[in-house]
Amino acid sequence: MQLTTVQLVSIVITLVLTILPGIYAGRKIKSADDYALGGRSAGIGMVAGSIIGTIVGGAATIGTAQLGFQLGLTAWWFTLGSGIGFIIMGLFYARPLRNSGLMTISEFLVVNFGKKAGPIASLSATAGIFFSIVASMLTSIHLIVGLFHVSLVAAASIIIVIVAALVFFGGINSSGMAGIFKILLVFATVFVGGILSYNDLGGLTGIRESFPAFPWLSLFGKGIEDSLFSLFSMVIGVISTQTYVQALFSAKDSATAAAGCVTAALIVIPVGLPSVMIGMYMNAMHPEINAIDALPFYLCIYLPEWLGGIGIAALLLSSLGSISGLALGIGTMISRDIFNDLFGLRDVKRLLWISRFSVLAVTFGAVIFVFHYLDSLVLHWNYLSMALRGAGIFLPLTFIVFFKGLVPKEAGFAAMIAGIMVACLWPFIFPDSANALFPSLAFNLLFLVPGVLWSLYKNKDRRV
Repeated sequence: MQLTTVQLVSIVITLVLTILPGIYAGRKIKSADDYALGGRSAGIGMVAGSIIGTIVGGAATIGTAQLGFQLGLTAWWFTLGSGIGFIIMGLFYARPLRNSGLMTISEFLVVNFGKKAGPIASLSATAGIFFSIVASMLTSIHLIVGLFHVSLVAAASIIIVIVAALVFFGGINSSGMAGIFKILLVFATVFVGGILSYNDLGGLTGIRESFPAFPWLSLFGKGIEDSLFSLFSMVIGVISTQTYVQALFSAKDSATAAAGCVTAALIVIPVGLPSVMIGMYMNAMHPEINAIDALPFYLCIYLPEWLGGIGIAALLLSSLGSISGLALGIGTMISRDIFNDLFGLRDVKRLLWISRFSVLAVTFGAVIFVFHYLDSLVLHWNYLSMALRGAGIFLPLTFIVFFKGLVPKEAGFAAMIAGIMVACLWPFIFPDSANALFPSLAFNLLFLVPGVLWSLYKNKDRRV
């Protein structure tokens, strides 16, 4: 791909307009709490923006187009599953989480299962989030190298600088503002491309003539088992992710948290469809290209130069904004759960800078990891990420919400340990069945269900 002068100017202007508000927001940040939660004053738009800014990343755009190029409609599961997850989160989880007045998922689990649950929850969440960062990092590096013809090291340096500008100074406020602006750009460019590619393929009739119904036009093109895994891993993963829970904690009240979450869902669900359509179009017109280049190639070639430049900037912001938001989640857990709760550090300015530098350290670590897996499938890392998060957090968190006061501390802690151990060991014990999400959840239930039943039995005895 070779960018024109008009496209380059559009990219630069768009990036500057997105980054400057984030840097400006940093002037109001005085503590780690301000950095992570923005003073707990976010409205529906900022809550939704923080969520969208993270979930609509490289996987939701470039990664979805990549799989759409290879298999068609089944690539939609990423944004479809995410949206369903956010609806469930908004309806059932947002209010109890926001009303807790806490900052991290780990703290919520510690309140219910004791202090020893904190490090386990942080480990599970951090490992899962890291692989999601890897997915967006993979798309970012390929995009920058392909567009600007620079080395891998130069591309990585550009990523670190932009991530710093997006979230290093302003924290969740920067992430929220960038998220709102980013989704407007995606709708203005990727959606336009999706409509144009649909029409150029001849509409539904032309698509049916160009592609076999299976796998291209089926949501289950990867098989029912793989597709259901994609759906459940996304639903479970988003509910178990610090970054999205952090957006709820930042809301001014529980009703705002719930409304922001559902609003984000309604925006996120359709985002994958135009990316799928563009991927299929590029397969029909340019089957020789690398699948991961399908979406940026289309924006550069088939949209007007000025709009294509904005579209490329939107893709960059999607990937880098996702990295920023996810790294912010890890940074919050490191400063709050480790340095504040575990080591007893109380200096607010020190905790603030620990959060900031943790964001950069995590980003740098993801760069090193991606250098070893440059040709891997983007969505593979996202689904692995969601499964790891869910293994130690989802069901323990869910049982706290739905069976308040009925989950014994010992049962909750044992369920977390069992889930994480199964997630880590399952691929080695059963290499032909690498999907460890469902076995992990089953082992969670082995401890949680008897624990709740025992509590109900004891409560019944007391009433008698």
